[in-house]
Amino acid sequence: MIFYFSGTGNTRWAAESLAHATCEQAIFIPDALTGDCHYMLNADERIGFCFPVHGWRPPNIVRKFISRLTFSACKAGDAVTNHYCYALITAGDTIGKTAEIFENDLNERGISTSAVCTLIMPESYVGLPTMDVDTPEKEIQKKEAARLQLADFTEAVQERRKGYYHLVKGPVPAFFSGPVGGFFIRHIISDKPFRVESSRCVKCGICADVCPVHDIKGGLGYEPQWLHNGSCLSCFACYHHCPHHAIEYGGRTKRKGQYFFGRKKR
Repeated sequence: MIFYFSGTGNTRWAAESLAHATCEQAIFIPDALTGDCHYMLNADERIGFCFPVHGWRPPNIVRKFISRLTFSACKAGDAVTNHYCYALITAGDTIGKTAEIFENDLNERGISTSAVCTLIMPESYVGLPTMDVDTPEKEIQKKEAARLQLADFTEAVQERRKGYYHLVKGPVPAFFSGPVGGFFIRHIISDKPFRVESSRCVKCGICADVCPVHDIKGGLGYEPQWLHNGSCLSCFACYHHCPHHAIEYGGRTKRKGQYFFGRKKR
């Protein structure tokens, strides 16, 4: 089975591609968290995790899921440590020490990975003044490179290859995943700056539908209202999926682009 989280579709594409190639089920982590997070493992079943980087760390929702995750085996005497485990981490640029943080979280549940891959995908984080989506040319280049990298990693997973580590950590990873990542988690990841431009909003309800943590009160016929309850992941799914670009993040998204995987260019 494959557990995944995705806001703008990059990781969903990768997870579903892996699921198709390995004939295994892809489970959306926000949906999993509505249950008991306990799963039965079939004999020889792989355990996969796919998620994006948030502030050079695993997303909060992924770490919450791991803290609750438990397994039992269909076959008597089987142990979770006997199952091949891997992780795929998507990012627009670098991942810092995300893989190490995630590995530590897994170790606390008695699990460890045999293979980890970074997949560089089109940028979707627009929450800081200097950050924007990629140019169309760069988006195409990243997708093609990601397709090739994913094919290589998929082959490794199918073969249950151990020791496969393709990590794009970037410079000073401990700094970015440490103090910078901590600042992101405490102060940057928030729904408070989100606002709607009423003149552009058509009350279609798409933003509320695509929010993976149901942080938006609204729907067809209503303008969105963010709940400010601490659940927002700043994945920007609402911003990117708005068909009329009516959602802004304070003044930080002014004149910035939109992106989600599979978006048709106008």
